[in-house]
Amino acid sequence: MGDPGPTGRYGNFGGRFVPESLMPACLELEVAFRDAWADPAFRGELDGILASYAGRPTPVTECTRLSDRLGIRLFLKREDLTHTGSHKINNVLGQALLTRRMGKPRIIAETGAGQHGVATATAAALFGLECTVFMGEVDTERQELNVFRMEVLGTEVVPVKTGSRTLKDAVNEALREWVATVEHTHYCIGSVMGPHPFPYMVRELQRVVGNEARAQCRELLAGDDPDVVVACVGGGSNAAGTFAGFVDTKARLVGVEAAGGAAATIGIPGVLHGMKSRLLQDEAGQILEAESISAGLDYPGIGPEHAHLAETGRATYAMANDDEVVEAMMLLARTEGILPALEPSHALAWIVREVGGAIEPGATVLLTLSGRGDKDVAQVRERLAQK
Repeated sequence: MGDPGPTGRYGNFGGRFVPESLMPACLELEVAFRDAWADPAFRGELDGILASYAGRPTPVTECTRLSDRLGIRLFLKREDLTHTGSHKINNVLGQALLTRRMGKPRIIAETGAGQHGVATATAAALFGLECTVFMGEVDTERQELNVFRMEVLGTEVVPVKTGSRTLKDAVNEALREWVATVEHTHYCIGSVMGPHPFPYMVRELQRVVGNEARAQCRELLAGDDPDVVVACVGGGSNAAGTFAGFVDTKARLVGVEAAGGAAATIGIPGVLHGMKSRLLQDEAGQILEAESISAGLDYPGIGPEHAHLAETGRATYAMANDDEVVEAMMLLARTEGILPALEPSHALAWIVREVGGAIEPGATVLLTLSGRGDKDVAQVRERLAQK
């Protein structure tokens, strides 16, 4: 998981597939990010804000009761404990600093579950930036609390009423807005997706998760790495950041997708949102709609670096269905007093299912708990009431 170079290619995937009108903006952004990332002053300011404002480093928690129940040693990297409640803040604070460095007064974003939108709204308020967030109309309804949080923070939330009215369509609208306003607007993309340099930039900004977790696990495991490192994958930013810390170890890397949006597992190579990756498509190459109880994983593609990791076999990708996810969410809440978001509950569901199969009894397993579940309580309550 190194530097993809100026082409932004990860093996057969990645690249920069954008209209001619956006090419200068992508090139400008790459130059700006590389310059900032090589600047000790920028890195120092970001590290300071991550510590004093976002609450880094986040701890690694051993789940003793659930571990005893499963017959493994399960550790959680607690991104749910960051300010705003998810890993999204790591990426957004870096991009907001970069926006200010580029001299642009406005930031826009897409969001599915709302966590990236809330994080972007938070950073915009912190740095005094104008902010607009595009969110599928379906997601504004199932994540009503996060919509209100963004509005309280001073952000305009634009419901997207086209297509499936979910994350894919929110990305479409954000890209259109960026084309029209690029001179004074930065598009703060939320995952390791889109045209280069976004997948590279977001992974580098999320690398802090994996770097911390690796050092923390070695302290807890007497110098060893976990046997298995697991994270949920939609676009895949929390997984990319986590895997970056362990890709050069012997740890097995596993990304878990929603069964209704498993692009890494059943997707076909194609181009969407400025990148070549694995996508859910029909025989004619038309993009299929993803389906998931989790708005954050309701995306018909996967980040290009994940597609490359899957193709080379360095990481494996699996699926979890909605029923398994809700059960896993409840299991962690009742055994450890930790309420996970639906997104990382996919990864936990795979762990529960695979102990004795893909996970050997007694193995050490690290799960990145990418967000807390407050935002999902109403949706899960409604689902349980229907049964």
